[in-house]
Amino acid sequence: MTIQFNDETFYDDYTFRNSEWAIRRFPFPFHEDSYMYSVNLEPHLSLRPGSVFEKTFDVDEHYVSEMRDRARVLAEDPLRCQSLPHMTLAGWDLLELIMDAKAREYPDLFELHRDGDRWHWINKPLGIDQTFTFLDETTLPCGPMEYITRQAQGDFALLDHRDDNLWMDAGMVTTQADWSLDFDIGMNFYEWHAPVPKAHEMGVFQRALKFLLNLQQGAPVRRLNWTMTVNPLLDTSPENYHKWGVQKTSVTPENVGSKYHLRVELQTLFRLPRSNALAFPIRCYLIRLEDLATVPKWGRRLHRVLRDLPEELATYKGFIRNRPMIVDYLSQFDDGAETSPGIWPD
Repeated sequence: MTIQFNDETFYDDYTFRNSEWAIRRFPFPFHEDSYMYSVNLEPHLSLRPGSVFEKTFDVDEHYVSEMRDRARVLAEDPLRCQSLPHMTLAGWDLLELIMDAKAREYPDLFELHRDGDRWHWINKPLGIDQTFTFLDETTLPCGPMEYITRQAQGDFALLDHRDDNLWMDAGMVTTQADWSLDFDIGMNFYEWHAPVPKAHEMGVFQRALKFLLNLQQGAPVRRLNWTMTVNPLLDTSPENYHKWGVQKTSVTPENVGSKYHLRVELQTLFRLPRSNALAFPIRCYLIRLEDLATVPKWGRRLHRVLRDLPEELATYKGFIRNRPMIVDYLSQFDDGAETSPGIWPD
């Protein structure tokens, strides 16, 4: 299908909207009526035409507006994009990965022409036409990681593989769920996951790290993660908590369905060929509760998941204050019927 790009905002007047198409393809993260934190990694293979799992990097109706929002956040805080000096090669790896995939999978939107090291990149939605020399930073307006991630939805972390660990040594992070690249830069895998409750005593991260250290080139993996957000905010960073945290107090029983959004991250991991680093794209999808509930299975299931979620997880996910109001709102969509397995609508 031809994508019609929305003209929308993710701050102030919040004109963000999901079309019916976007609602039906939303990556609902719960495959059963309960939830406990787990790794849930699976191969990142093309799945279900039209879904967010079909392409290597999903491009949807929010693309142009999300890129405009990224530029706005970076103008206010350039430290949302950082790369330690030894990560430049990984940045070129990421640039090649994204350009190759987008030109191959969205030929009507993106083009990549190569003549040896002389490359020509065309991004039609953003009006970009760039000729550059691969591996020569002086031929781009900024570093390779920043250049390409200003044109790709979601956040991106580049993880250096050394000392039997992964280190967050570069990233473009403007749409995160309450964590800070500036704080985490240079941390290892265990250090940046330290705030997650329950998972450490369950041994989740030890198993995940062992798996990721053995991730092979050409065998990317993915998982879904989720939280809750008041208003369709992409930038829920700790640096701006004073701006968005107070918005939780604006929720009432009358507006909870339009104010609260389920925020789902499609997290993928790729082994990069030259640097041996891991690319960790984190794509954020937002859907207001009233739109989610138009899919009956999802309305029933989300009610049960949030109702029964352990208190420490509800606190970590950021909605413990308003959980009774959210659960009460969602209860009207739960008729007690059995739900089918899996994440897809019936």
